[in-house]
Amino acid sequence: LRNIMVDRDELNNYCDNYLSVSKYKDYGPNGLQVEGSQTINKIVSGVSANLDLIEQAVVEKADAIFVHHGIFWDNESKVIVGAKKKKIELLIKNQINLFAYHLPLDDHSKVGNNIELGKRLGITKMRSVEDSLLWQGELSINLSDFERLIEEKLDRVPQIFGNKRGQIKKIAWCTGAAQGFIEDAINLNVDLYLTGEVSEKTPAVAKENNITFISAGHHATERYGVQALCDHLCSKFRLKHQFIEVSNSV
Repeated sequence: LRNIMVDRDELNNYCDNYLSVSKYKDYGPNGLQVEGSQTINKIVSGVSANLDLIEQAVVEKADAIFVHHGIFWDNESKVIVGAKKKKIELLIKNQINLFAYHLPLDDHSKVGNNIELGKRLGITKMRSVEDSLLWQGELSINLSDFERLIEEKLDRVPQIFGNKRGQIKKIAWCTGAAQGFIEDAINLNVDLYLTGEVSEKTPAVAKENNITFISAGHHATERYGVQALCDHLCSKFRLKHQFIEVSNSV
């Protein structure tokens, strides 16, 4: 099929509705963060709107960038100086739109980070936990095999704490920096809780509650939602899409 040009505002409105942006109280703005060209044909995606990604998008002559982690956050300074100024300047100079979707992309039932990660890890009976960003599901695998599976699928050696042996049958997970949800996972009576990051207190909480805790990388667990979203947009609007991996060890 021939690629077509899509109006920026139409694309922005579609994503807002598709991802149910308005229902989330988030830590920064979701949707169009930096305005570029009015029409869009080629999009690139990445996990975070860092300078490396933006520079590569310029090389690829992209009309828009889609990311999970955008440029603006509530807990950061509102002034546009330094690296933030350089990134915004590069976007505007090259007429590149920047779209960012944080919590709405984590939680989406079709293209979200959680469901996309669950697919890759072979989790069955996946479902979101009511009034939470947590997801839960089922596995039938021993821990050592699951560790190898994570390394194979995410290209990341996971950190494992708490109960380090046995079969995994019930699992809860939430991508990114969701180590604070471990108590909620314990209340779900699962064998294992997986997220991207670990805090100082998390290993003790896992050990004391006889649960397996896995930290599999913030970046590594959140590669897949934005790709799935952009693939969906390509099927809807016939856009060109390229995912750009910017190496991140966290």
